[in-house]
Amino acid sequence: QLQASGGGLVQAGDSLRLSCTASIGTFSGYTMGWFRQVPGSERDFVSAVASQDDRTRYADSVKGRFTISKDSAQDTLYLEMNSLKPEDTAVYYCAAGQAHYGTMHNIGNYIYFGLGTQVTVSS
Repeated sequence: QLQASGGGLVQAGDSLRLSCTASIGTFSGYTMGWFRQVPGSERDFVSAVASQDDRTRYADSVKGRFTISKDSAQDTLYLEMNSLKPEDTAVYYCAAGQAHYGTMHNIGNYIYFGLGTQVTVSS
């Protein structure tokens, strides 16, 4: 139901925009988020936008560099990533769940995860 795209190999300092498309109705009433994972580590919160009020939240590591947005009419979620760093290298996943601003960093609140897209940032 969710499909992320837009990943690739870039150099440090470059930008990428990830997209996540959803089947009809998936965005309705769901908080939408991005998580990332490197081999051998847990899937970490990156950013999310709340369903109730469109408030956004970011992990400290990406704050000021990444911007989350959504087009509800198109059921598409975006993650604009600027000033990329090698430590941003990971597989990025979009997710849909039930959460408010205070809890949307918690992966346990997400029900659906899409197939990931690989982002590799070289130094």
